[in-house]
Amino acid sequence: MQISVVGLDIAKQVLQVHAADGEGHALAQVKLRRSQVLDYFRELPPCLVGIEACATAHHWARELIALSMPRETSP
Repeated sequence: MQISVVGLDIAKQVLQVHAADGEGHALAQVKLRRSQVLDYFRELPPCLVGIEACATAHHWARELIALSMPRETSP
């Protein structure tokens, strides 16, 4: 089974991740410190991420979107 949907609950220090497959079956529930979040998402396949509406939601959305952008390579 492959993760296709992730719910991200944002808090000050520890963020909660709930990952599910396309049918909604839970595949992972993880607690991450802020410093671990981007490393965790780098390891995931492209997926839909739902983030609660709060003051830092736009920051995390920009960071996660940046992970999916193609990287420029030097010739």
